[in-house]
Amino acid sequence: MAQKEIKNPLILEIKGNSLDDGPGIRSVVFYKGCPLSCVWCHNPESKKAAVEISFDAKVCIDCGSCRDVCPANALARDNRFYIDRDKCTLCFLCVDACPSGALDRVGKIMAVDDILKKILPDKPFFDTSGGGVTLSGGEPTLYMEFTSGLLKSLKQQNINTLLETCGYFDLNKFMDMLYPYLDTIYFDIKIIDSAAHKKYCGLPNEKILDNFKQLYNTAKNDGKTLLPRTPLIPDITDTEANIKDIAAFLKNLNITEAALLAYNPLWHEKSDKVGTEDPYKNSKTMTSFRENTILERCKITFANAGISS
Repeated sequence: MAQKEIKNPLILEIKGNSLDDGPGIRSVVFYKGCPLSCVWCHNPESKKAAVEISFDAKVCIDCGSCRDVCPANALARDNRFYIDRDKCTLCFLCVDACPSGALDRVGKIMAVDDILKKILPDKPFFDTSGGGVTLSGGEPTLYMEFTSGLLKSLKQQNINTLLETCGYFDLNKFMDMLYPYLDTIYFDIKIIDSAAHKKYCGLPNEKILDNFKQLYNTAKNDGKTLLPRTPLIPDITDTEANIKDIAAFLKNLNITEAALLAYNPLWHEKSDKVGTEDPYKNSKTMTSFRENTILERCKITFANAGISS
């Protein structure tokens, strides 16, 4: 089934002064919406392409202002996530009335010019540090037309561009609309077994792996950077079998560099804010930082395949 093209993206935020999303100092544009639904998603507020309301119980002062203005009576302390999202009409009157910022709108439409106005003041920092702009999410390739226009505008300003992607996209559209305007691509290879990928990420992975193989050959010839990345999720992606399978997949393509991303358990609180069920909330393994020995074991497996990480 063809992936539906989404014309009007929602932007979660634009984060400046980032040192973790590519080389140098960068501004990161976070999109809302992703074709995958990874059970460990570190940005659960980015999964849905539609606008949402978040509620932060730690910030709430329980003044009742939101409940007073809600026409649908969707707000109550005895609601599991405070907001009854079956009743909520997304009128955002509660967000406007909230004095503490506990309620917030998640996702807004921004034109390319609006994004540039936020980014361009930081161009001197990009230039001096070898940085630039990173498009992340969510999944920017859901919005091919919009992302193409944004990338073109960034290249007109001589700004380095980097895309972080889950790899699930129409390759022909990608090569035509995005690839020419990208300097670097960070491409996630999470799970090799397709059935396991569907179980934990919502979709099988044949399209992702095929996209990577075709894209790698082209990027290598064009001198562009394509970096495969694997997030190390406890007992899901960091298993010895999966890491060996990923190493073998990369070695078969003669890839000598990849990234292993240490597990960060701080995503659980975000799920509550957007009313998303978190099956791992009470799991000690999934709510704790992993031992360094696990990361080192994965690095050794990659090194044995001739891959630096």
